[in-house]
Parts: sequence; structure tokens; C-alpha cells
Amino acid sequence: MRNILLAAVAVSAIAAPAFAQTNPEPRGYGSLGYTYLDGDTATTGAVTGRLGVNINRYIGVETEASVGVKKDDVTINGVDGRIKQNWDAAGYVVGRVPVSNNLELFARGGYGHTELKQDVVGAPTDIGGDSWNYGAGANYFLDGVNGVRADWTRRDYRDDGGKADAYSVSYIRRF
Repeated sequence: MRNILLAAVAVSAIAAPAFAQTNPEPRGYGSLGYTYLDGDTATTGAVTGRLGVNINRYIGVETEASVGVKKDDVTINGVDGRIKQNWDAAGYVVGRVPVSNNLELFARGGYGHTELKQDVVGAPTDIGGDSWNYGAGANYFLDGVNGVRADWTRRDYRDDGGKADAYSVSYIRRF
């Protein structure tokens, strides 16, 4: 009996890597890129990082965080000033459709928060708010692991805070 158990353990240890290779779908991914945020009042830019996990081939979840790098000159009530995106963060549920081994289309929906800083005399310094976000995009993988991501996301800010469209281009890596 002991020899049978030892043989079963040995066969399992040898076969385990083969079982791992039968599912080639990576479960996680990360991306880093630039986001252009076109809002009702200003147009800003940010460096955006994302981390996501695929629950299966068609459904996943992802988080993103951005740090502002581009200011915009604005005029509010006849007063000139600047607005800069400080940061934002959001979480999404992602639905994806694989078109080929290298190309997948996706749609996503979630909730986020954006913080902006404005330098306009007579206006609040820190502005921003929570938003319901939804959008679509595509991932194109050059070698199955490394690729390019392009997407659009609409941010509908709560409490009549307006809307903003975020356009993003990123390097993406599966792991």
C-alpha cells in the first residue's frame, strides 16, 4: 500500500506541470499609460495604472488609479485660472469578447472618484467628486503577453457634477 501511495505522489508531481499547461489563459493583467480627460470645464491628462483579474475568459474585475500630469487654462465667470487633475481611482466589472488570440474587445462599468485642483480667484481650490463610469475598448496582444490597450470611459459625476470623457492608451501585460 505504501508503494502505491508513493507511486501516486510521484506521478502527480510529474503530471502537475502538464495540468498547469492545459489552461493557457492568464488570469491577471496590469497596464500603464496616458489618459486624456475631457470634462465640461477643463481638459487634463494623467498617467494611469490598472490591475485586473479575469474570473473567466469573458468576465473580470479591474481597478485603476491616475496621477495628474497636465493642467488646463480655463476661464470661469470671466476669471482666468488653471485646473489640474490631482488623482482619481475607480473599480470596474469588465466583460470581454475574444475576437482572436491577439485581439479582445471589452466593455466595463464601475464607480470612481476624481480630485481636481483649480487655481481660479474666487473659486474653491479642491473640486471633484464621485462618478458612475462606463466605457469600451480593445486589447491587442503582440505576443500573447505584451500588448496595447485603447479605451474610452464616460464619467457621470453624481449630484449634477457634469460629465467627462476619458480616452486612454496603455501598455498592457498579462501575468
